[in-house]
Amino acid sequence: MEAVTAIVKNLLQNVRTVLILGVVLGLILGLIVGWGIWPVQWTDANAEVLRTDLQEDWLRMTIESFERTGDQSTALRRWNDLGEAGAATLQRLQPSIEPGLFQRFATAVQAPVAGGPIQGTPATPGDAGSGLSTWVILISLLVLLAVGAGVLYLLRLFRKSSGAVTPVMQGAEISRQVEKTDFQSLGLAQPITQTMTTYVLGDDLYDESFSIDTGGGEFLGEYGVGVSETIGVGEPKKVAALEIWLFDKNDIKTATKVLMTEHAYNDPNIRARLEPKGELVVVKPQEQVLLETATLQLLATVVDMEYGTGAMPQRSHFERITLELAVWPRSGQ
Repeated sequence: MEAVTAIVKNLLQNVRTVLILGVVLGLILGLIVGWGIWPVQWTDANAEVLRTDLQEDWLRMTIESFERTGDQSTALRRWNDLGEAGAATLQRLQPSIEPGLFQRFATAVQAPVAGGPIQGTPATPGDAGSGLSTWVILISLLVLLAVGAGVLYLLRLFRKSSGAVTPVMQGAEISRQVEKTDFQSLGLAQPITQTMTTYVLGDDLYDESFSIDTGGGEFLGEYGVGVSETIGVGEPKKVAALEIWLFDKNDIKTATKVLMTEHAYNDPNIRARLEPKGELVVVKPQEQVLLETATLQLLATVVDMEYGTGAMPQRSHFERITLELAVWPRSGQ
């Protein structure tokens, strides 16, 4: 679970990765919508794609125009628009056309006469239909190239990010290495749940939550810790206070306490903002904070901590802090 959380936070922090992923998904969605749900409808295509009756009307008008104007080049262009359907359409019209006109038109466009071979000139690449097909192919290739380039770039970013140690990964590794307290050796009962969690400077989305369940799988509540207050401007955010909370399904109120740096605790403006959230506590190494609800109690121990340095006031923000969170049922429950 910690590994999944680390991956999700790392992706969210990499804005460029999210944007690229959005572009790639948008292109794929556009292809699905454009080709599947709302396909392109052609207009101004050539006569070859018309219905049979409309092809006959097209050719009849072409022959009538040729009879009046004698323009062979226009007749040939219109004939070529019919493509492979031209010969069959001309044969169907033959009984309704004056024989002399039929022969003159057939000769002008090099069309087959009844029983003769098809000699008509095929449609040229300049046809409307062929041009449209060419554009569709070119656009499809460009889209596929763009999608492929986006996927490759995204994979390269993932490979780069996998090789870098992020604050989320640092925090998870620190939590794994810290040895949990053996409460039974101290004469205490084994907690229902016991967790290590670490905040490291740069984990701007730090927010951990955990479920409280009995051995039989009964849900009792939840607990967690997250960023409560930051100080200064710029990135990464400088965390000056963390908020620990305990939710009990049998209690209408969630217990909350705020762990603060010394500078934040002594700043009246920050104190005024945080006091409504719960009891304010100055963080110290090995400090223990107890939260209680109707049927649960949570003991938070500051296992290790280090203040950040730099241009900010001394002891104003955390460089890192590791907390051990352990939950028991309250006595008598």
